[in-house]
Amino acid sequence: MTSAASDPVAPLPVLILHTGDPEDVLRNRFGGYAEQMARAARLEPGEAEIVAVHAGRLPGPPAAYRAALITGSPAMVTDLDPWSEAAAQWLREAAAAGLPMFGVCYGHQLLAHALGGKVGYNPAGREVGTQTIELQPAAAGDRVLAGLPQSFPAQTLHAQTVLQTPPGATVLARSDLDAHQMIRIGRNIYSTQFHPEFSPEFIRAHLELHGRAYAAEHLDVPNLVANARATPVACSLVRRFLDTCAPASAAPLAHAAA
Repeated sequence: MTSAASDPVAPLPVLILHTGDPEDVLRNRFGGYAEQMARAARLEPGEAEIVAVHAGRLPGPPAAYRAALITGSPAMVTDLDPWSEAAAQWLREAAAAGLPMFGVCYGHQLLAHALGGKVGYNPAGREVGTQTIELQPAAAGDRVLAGLPQSFPAQTLHAQTVLQTPPGATVLARSDLDAHQMIRIGRNIYSTQFHPEFSPEFIRAHLELHGRAYAAEHLDVPNLVANARATPVACSLVRRFLDTCAPASAAPLAHAAA
């Protein structure tokens, strides 16, 4: 009989802060944003705890998780919805506790807002479709980005952006329409304006659904649809983050002192 003292300790779950979903026609076909994030992170069913903050729920204390992933959303950070502001307060507490975090799109903006940055509509306009991401000089030597090419394609879908990064943030990547495509805050908080979790099929379906509205904004929708393609480097980032900053073997919040 194995004693309790010798039993392996189960790793803490990865929290997925679920901040919203695509339209039902897309969600039914591709899954909600939390499901797409879990797939991008290659998390098994028992490894993730999904908390629908957009429905008014809140996660447990930061010490209950080994990392947090924050999804995209159709909402706008600047609306200051009560659920979003409550989530921002939780993110501040998690950052103070040293919890590794990775935010995507709305999650990228919410982290910036929570930690002292500024969010608003992108002066360059809406960015949508497969776009080229360029690593910045500060990315050299970054442990999550080690070995990646200088530029790579990624899926984008946003109207708002991080206009001013939080104090102490490092800009890791940009695109032609967005100077803050990827940032790092401190040692173990990362976020991307682009979507590592989106497939080209999702982007094409989104463009077809919203094609008329985007055409009215003078976007070349047929070209965007034709240009949608696989983004293997971008798709690897969430898993690279977990493996680097929050491996399952790590002691709870040991990273706070790293």
